[in-house]
Amino acid sequence: MTIYSRRKKPTMAQVKRNPPPGVAKPSALRQRRVDWEGNEQAVVIRWLLGEKMRGTKVGELYDVIYHVPNGGARHGKTGADLKKQGVKPGVSDLVVMDARGGWHGLYLEFKATPPKHAALATSQRDWLALAESRGYCALLARGYEEAKAVLSWYASLMPTQFYRGEAVDCPEGTEWRKGEEGDGDCSTGSDIAD
Repeated sequence: MTIYSRRKKPTMAQVKRNPPPGVAKPSALRQRRVDWEGNEQAVVIRWLLGEKMRGTKVGELYDVIYHVPNGGARHGKTGADLKKQGVKPGVSDLVVMDARGGWHGLYLEFKATPPKHAALATSQRDWLALAESRGYCALLARGYEEAKAVLSWYASLMPTQFYRGEAVDCPEGTEWRKGEEGDGDCSTGSDIAD
């Protein structure tokens, strides 16, 4: 006795996963999202590196600028974990850890060149206002050219002078500086044994 198997008609989900030959998958029909802002910001950082290699004044900012990876799509648990660890909405994209022109440093919110730019979110506007109220230069740059101009201007400012007198010693935390002998010991110099 011969048993004939009947082929079941594939479900729509199966057809979408494995379309017949010559038919593009639906995901291939969608255009990939382009991160205009991220791409342009990377160009700004590459430009700063080039300026550093040329020995220009603005190139000095390369060693003290960093990106705060606050945005982007994340899994819910990852986002919740990052929030617990201190990630805050609205924090500016680039921070320059160099005090100039009477400011403590620079918070730069970066947006792509119009018309590819995104609107400034309320949380970003609030963060810029907070940074400015705390003594930081806080600016918005729309696009590579504007960011270049902002960084060049900031680098042209005179370094902010701080009182370098007797600093207050913090009794908390772990000393991170190497011992005077250069042995890598991170002790504070006290002779307290464990």
